[in-house]
Amino acid sequence: MFPVELDNVTVAYHKKPVLQDISLQVPEGKLIGIIGPNGAGKSTLIKTILGLVPRASGDISIYGKDYKDQRTRIGYVPQRGSVDWDFPTSALDVVLMGRYGRIGLLKRPKKADVEMAKAALAKVGMLDYAKRQISQLSGGQQQRVFLARALCQNADIYFMDEPFAGVDAATERAIMTLLAELKEKGKTVLVVHHDLQTAEDYFDWILLLHLRKIAFGPAENVFTIENLQKTYGGRLTFLKDKVLAEGHKE
Repeated sequence: MFPVELDNVTVAYHKKPVLQDISLQVPEGKLIGIIGPNGAGKSTLIKTILGLVPRASGDISIYGKDYKDQRTRIGYVPQRGSVDWDFPTSALDVVLMGRYGRIGLLKRPKKADVEMAKAALAKVGMLDYAKRQISQLSGGQQQRVFLARALCQNADIYFMDEPFAGVDAATERAIMTLLAELKEKGKTVLVVHHDLQTAEDYFDWILLLHLRKIAFGPAENVFTIENLQKTYGGRLTFLKDKVLAEGHKE
């Protein structure tokens, strides 16, 4: 049984397909990069799996069941630009939101939940900012807080939408350390990523996406010049065996 399985999934906006006939069987315990040009449907794919975007056709299962039956097994880190950072709440409160799926929205967090949230903040180097309003944090600090929230969900599968976008080098290293730890624990992590130069180093498996699935499998098999040309077309520049893609965000 696969952590995530898609069977001929199609998503359309105003009758125009943005994802077409996507079929995947995601292996367990892997770091998986979702890579493609602007508008390829990378974020849409994650949101469709999470039930945030309706699909026109096809089936999606999480460990063989519908998403709504498996919510407590899933952690999600959205794009930082999609979050209202002016909402009046502290870093600790944001992280505690990761526990609500298990304790219930109307129940107060217990001492054990608070300690778990503090431990997650410590793991991402943000414990000293626990009482700081999220609007007062830098972009990299905000991203670390959201990673801590995902940790608090204690999930089996993690979806991260461009966690490296706009962060400093220290935060990028912290994120990679965290991803490595999740993998060691047997977690499955799917990451929307835009930097082709780091893709092979960061991920075990890669999904190349451009409205359709171009290729999916172990990074060393999928991350080829031929596949990248199919994915990006004329938007590729080659430089000393490095491949650079235009555009960073969907």
